[in-house]
Formats: sequence, C-alpha cells, structure tokens
Amino acid sequence: MIRVPDLLSRAAAAMLLASMLVLAGCHSGATKNDPVAKEQGQFDVTIKAYKSGQFVVDNAVLSAADTGSHFAYLKDQGKLPKTVLLIPSDDSKIRDIHLGFMARMQLDYGFAVYYDKKGELTRLNAVEEKARQLEDTPQKAALPDRMQGKEASSGAYDPQTQQ
Repeated sequence: MIRVPDLLSRAAAAMLLASMLVLAGCHSGATKNDPVAKEQGQFDVTIKAYKSGQFVVDNAVLSAADTGSHFAYLKDQGKLPKTVLLIPSDDSKIRDIHLGFMARMQLDYGFAVYYDKKGELTRLNAVEEKARQLEDTPQKAALPDRMQGKEASSGAYDPQTQQ
C-alpha cells in the first residue's frame, strides 16, 4: 500500500475545494427565473398564442372561433376549466388581439385567464381589455363568381360544371 504524505493529501483536498469554489463562482446563479414556468402546473389549461390571432390548443392551431367552440364543447361535457394560462409560442408573442379574444371567452365561459406580461404573471381583466367578437381566420379565400351564393349542400353533383 502506498502512503501519501499528510501534507500532500491536504494540499490536494484544498486544491479540489478551491477549484469547486471557482467553478461555483463562474456560475453566479444565472438560472432562468421564470415564474410562469414554475406556476404552469397550477392551471387547468395552457394555451399558446399563435400568428394572426390564432391559438395552439392541445398541439393544434385553432382560430379564435374554433377555440371558443372547443371551450363550448368542454362546457357541454362538464369539463370547463376554471383557470386558463395564455403563454407565447415559439412563433408569436402574446398580442392585443389574443388578449381581446381571451377576454371574450372569459366573459362567455366564466373562467379566469392569466398571461405572461413581461415575465410577470397577470390576470386578464375582461373589462379593461376590449373583448373582441370571436372570428375565424381573417384571410379566407374569395369564392369564384360562379360559386357565389351556392352552398356545399345545394344540389347534386354535376360533372358538366366541374371543369
């Protein structure tokens, strides 16, 4: 068995301790302090804001009207959430149009909406926000002139007009 001199072992332990302190000092506690991420589990539903006033609900991009329909379905099933968290997605931040639509849903369905406002969790006040009428995606394609006034259920299939 090799014997290490007592002074050498103490010096090695002191160097190990010093190097750990130096590495800990470099870290400087720079962890991301995100209160929204910590409290996200406390909400019944989490929705992400998406482009053009749309929302990401359960990994599906929905228009404001479709999101409202989703909550109407949950209400019919008796599973309407009490609290909803609106967070920015990777593609879009929370805009006034998102807050307006969420204010409308808050008034219609009676749940509380919280959102991330500059790193601080804020409750949406539906009275202060201008609640917007729920609408579909605004960029709908125009129908050709020959299709104006017709519905999908009006009439049988006619192969002569399909050219």
